[in-house]
Amino acid sequence: MKYFLSVGEASGDIHAAELIKELKKVDTNAQFVYLGGDLMREAAGCEPVVDYRDMAYMGFSEVLRNLDKVFGNLRRAKEALRQSCPDALILIDYPSFNLKLAKAAHQLGIPVFYYISPKVWAWKEYRVKDIKKYVTKLYSILPFEVEFFKKHNYDVTYVGNPSVEEIEQRMTSLPSVDDFINQHNLEARPILALVPGSRRGEIRNNLPIMIEVAKRFPQYQAVIAGAPGIDASIYSGMSKLPVVTGVTFELMSVAQAALVTSGTATLEAALLHTPQVVCYRANGSKFSYNLFKHILKIPFVSLPNLIANREIVKEMLLHYCEHEGVALELSKVIPGGELHETQQTDYAYMRSRLGSNKAAETTAKLVYKKLSK
Repeated sequence: MKYFLSVGEASGDIHAAELIKELKKVDTNAQFVYLGGDLMREAAGCEPVVDYRDMAYMGFSEVLRNLDKVFGNLRRAKEALRQSCPDALILIDYPSFNLKLAKAAHQLGIPVFYYISPKVWAWKEYRVKDIKKYVTKLYSILPFEVEFFKKHNYDVTYVGNPSVEEIEQRMTSLPSVDDFINQHNLEARPILALVPGSRRGEIRNNLPIMIEVAKRFPQYQAVIAGAPGIDASIYSGMSKLPVVTGVTFELMSVAQAALVTSGTATLEAALLHTPQVVCYRANGSKFSYNLFKHILKIPFVSLPNLIANREIVKEMLLHYCEHEGVALELSKVIPGGELHETQQTDYAYMRSRLGSNKAAETTAKLVYKKLSK
């Protein structure tokens, strides 16, 4: 069968690549057309229709500035969909773009599967209407999403969380602290990981705060997690701190603590038992914070807290994301801090709620089974 996959950011490239590998196992004749990156290229053995790095625009203003590129990418994707005539379209998050592609596939009579749901439970709940209309089946990687969609009379299947499996697989080959330091020419001191996100806008907004906080912890060497596809000048223009690119997971595994922009990395840090504080600056205004509180339909924004259904990592959002407040919260969870052991216990509780299913393997089998009927 032929599968058309669509992702729009680095994390999607990771998860889609694993799904491609699993689809190849259940379908030995599998062919792929995709929008994605290097990992999908390696897994699929062919070039993307569009590289996700040409799609990853964040926020209204950035999208507006690149509107011609956004529409151009969508036109190319729809044309590739029509020409390739796939047996299925598989979407990975990235809803603004992917739901438009889902509509196009639906009109062409192509079954649509969503692996890794848009965060409609947080905001833009109206998108549920489009999901119900255009998506044949949704496979969830967050257990609380099942109940959310049930309220909308839409049945979704929880397939496990890919981060759990990825971390368990990679734990066996993680470098030691000394090896990591030697590999990246770092100082022989404990590490504080700065993880400012994978998009240019996120990095511009959050990294300066993280750098200021790091100065208050001279016992640690701050190391920046560089994102694939981001030019080195973005980081060097902000500081002289060392940057290690494409090894965020390994960096967090050897770090004594981390400052993490809200996203998948917060869950990875929790699964690694790395003490963390969540930083999300955006424009930092109190007005925006109050607006978000009104719009958001959830008590938390970070995945560890949402999965545990209680606060296990401190979320420093918008105008609260300033260096003094973040530094205070970090001091509480680093080794020896008053909340260090509490956070570690809470991490274990969160892990228990995720179960043991292998997400990509389970999804591949379910998709193939449904298409084979």
